[in-house]
Amino acid sequence: MITHPVDEKLPALKMATTGLQHVAAMYAGVVAPPLIVGTAVGLSGNELTFLTGACLFTAGLATFLQTLGIWKIGARLPFVNGVTFAGVAPMTAIAASTGDKADALPVVFGAVIVAGLLGFLAAPFFSRAVRFFPPVVTGTVITLIGVSLLPVAFGWAQGPNPSAYDYGSTTNLGLAAATLVVVLLLRRFTRGFARQVAVLLGLLLGTLLAIPFGAADFGPVADADVIGFPSPFHFGAPQFQLAAIVSMCVVMVVSMTESTADMLALGEIVERPADEATIAAGLRADTLGSAISPLFNGFMCSAFAQNIGLVAMTRIRSRYVVATGGGFLVLMGLCPMAASLIAVVPRPVLGGAGIVLFGSVAASGIQTLVGAGLEKGDNVLVVAVPLAVGIIPITAPDFYHAFPGTVRIVLDSGISTGCVAAVALNLVFNHLGRRRKTQATPRTGRQFSYGVGESP
Repeated sequence: MITHPVDEKLPALKMATTGLQHVAAMYAGVVAPPLIVGTAVGLSGNELTFLTGACLFTAGLATFLQTLGIWKIGARLPFVNGVTFAGVAPMTAIAASTGDKADALPVVFGAVIVAGLLGFLAAPFFSRAVRFFPPVVTGTVITLIGVSLLPVAFGWAQGPNPSAYDYGSTTNLGLAAATLVVVLLLRRFTRGFARQVAVLLGLLLGTLLAIPFGAADFGPVADADVIGFPSPFHFGAPQFQLAAIVSMCVVMVVSMTESTADMLALGEIVERPADEATIAAGLRADTLGSAISPLFNGFMCSAFAQNIGLVAMTRIRSRYVVATGGGFLVLMGLCPMAASLIAVVPRPVLGGAGIVLFGSVAASGIQTLVGAGLEKGDNVLVVAVPLAVGIIPITAPDFYHAFPGTVRIVLDSGISTGCVAAVALNLVFNHLGRRRKTQATPRTGRQFSYGVGESP
């Protein structure tokens, strides 16, 4: 019996190095939310380190749920989970509205627990929307995922602190460019294992190159403890406030929408299309991981789209590789010193590698659109308008400034708004008022319903 690449178990060394590469790709995205929220509630340096370690630990647990799975929980795809950025703004808003800052995190944790449990119950119903995601929609959403992530890489390339004197300096941009060139050269002139871990090698060489310029800070390693466990309810027992719960439930809907799009994208890339059952299982893992996370002082968990770019670029599709990365995340949560080793990688170096990773996601979306039949009917409109809507938060960040904060949680996510627009326009132009028939796409055999005379 032939093993699908998704279920392939690689040699131990290759599993470890490629798993670590996934950790390196998503590390900055995991640690940024706790640092932002922790600062907003006035945590000390040691408490910030604890909160960051807790988020790494819970990201590892959530990744285990997604990749290995139990019962009907987990997509069993090479899917990395971690703290979602969508929750940062409402969590800081909750902190700002809490009179006693000592209660801010317990209120956040209580809201995340409720939102996670409600999301878990809603997962099978939410997953039925998969039939509204034909290639013309998935290609648009995948492209938006990549485009939406690119500004993150550009920000990293300029430096860690926008208020610093060297933000956007020639040194920082030069390090980002050098890392990008190293990754490209490794991909072009190496073969086999070295080619597959080109991003990891690029991060390593970029960090070494940064040392003479004083851009690599090894202080976190010297100051970090060797062992530290995220003890349950370290910041206090969860508190349940209605306004906070409603706010985080909105974030959960946004997170589930993005996770659905990410699963569809990843399914196409690894050539194991995500059907309704897979999406339901993946959403259960997302939401259960979010509900459990606050027990260990972590935040809401969701899919990390940047790691989809890594899968697309390296073509290493084994879910066990990503599970190994989840193991590293757990170890980092238990060993702050280990976590600090990844923190040594300068942000500009991460930015250079991020351009390759996130650009690969956008390219995968374009590849899907090529076969979506844009020349048929009004499919070009189904792509054009959602792309424009999805790019609004990137090109005009204050476009929705007059809307209420809870509404902006959705509107400021280009992936979510673009996804909703693509699904709606596909319904209007390709479904409503048309005779229906079903056809399997030739590449994946996946079933789609569409109007007569339109492209599947």
